[in-house]
Amino acid sequence: MGRAKDIIVKPISSKDANRIIKLLHYSGGVVQNSQLHLGVFLDGKCGGALQFGPSLDKRKMLGMVKGTLWNEFLELNRMALADWLPRNGESRAISQSMRFIKKNYPHIKWVVSFADGSQCGDGTIYRASGFLLTGIKKNNQTYIFPDGEVVTRMTLTLVGGAKRSQMINKWGVDIGSESSILPFQRIGAKPIPGYQLRYIYFLHKEEIENLTVPIIPFDKIKEVGASMYKGKKSCPIGVTGNTSDSQSEDGGSNPTVGLNAKITNG
Repeated sequence: MGRAKDIIVKPISSKDANRIIKLLHYSGGVVQNSQLHLGVFLDGKCGGALQFGPSLDKRKMLGMVKGTLWNEFLELNRMALADWLPRNGESRAISQSMRFIKKNYPHIKWVVSFADGSQCGDGTIYRASGFLLTGIKKNNQTYIFPDGEVVTRMTLTLVGGAKRSQMINKWGVDIGSESSILPFQRIGAKPIPGYQLRYIYFLHKEEIENLTVPIIPFDKIKEVGASMYKGKKSCPIGVTGNTSDSQSEDGGSNPTVGLNAKITNG
C-alpha cells in the first residue's frame, strides 16, 4: 500500500469539510444534511474529506435491508481527495472511515453511496473497498441545460428552492408553483446520458442476510455500457469524487452528535 498506510482519517468541522468538498468535488457543492465530516490527512496536511448523513429518500432506502431502524444507516454523501495523496489513498480513506463509524457509532449497520456514471465514475473505489453493487439505472436525476449548466432534478423540482428560482428567472420559465421537471425540459434541459450506480457497505456483516435487493456482479457494469472513469466512458483529473451529485447543495450540519440520537422506526 506504500504511503497510503500513513493516511489518517479524523473528524473535522462542517465548515472545513464544506470548503474542501466545494474545492475538490466535481459537483462543486455539498449536501445540506451531512452530519459526519471526516478529513483525510497525510503528514499533518489535509488532502480531502468524506461527508456522511441520512439519505433524502430515507424510507425507500430503509427497505433495502430488512429490520433497519431510522438511525441505523448512513449515506456517504460526498468524497473528494486531492491528487497529491498517494496511490490507494481512496481505499485507505474509506477503510479508515468505516472503522471510525463502526467504533464510534456501533448502531450504524450499513452505509450506502452512489457513483455517478454520467459525470464522474462508475465506483471503482467502492468495488475495491468491499462495497456491494445493488443498483444500476439510467440517469434521470442530473440535467444539462442548453448552455451547459448541470443541475439536479431534485433542485429543479424543489418548490421554493433558491436554485430553482434562479433557473426559472434565468430561462424565463413560466412554472408557477408547479414541481414538475417538464417546464425545464420544454426549454431544452435533458438528462445527461449515463448511469447511476448504488453501492452498499455492511459494517455489521450479518446484516447481508437481510438485504432485500439482489447483489449485482461487477461485470454487469461493462455489460450494460455503464463503465466510466473520471468523466469519460470507460471528475476532474487528479480529483476523486465518486459520490453521486444526487442530493441538493449548500449547508452541512454540525456537530455530529445527531448520529447518537435514539430513533425508532416509523
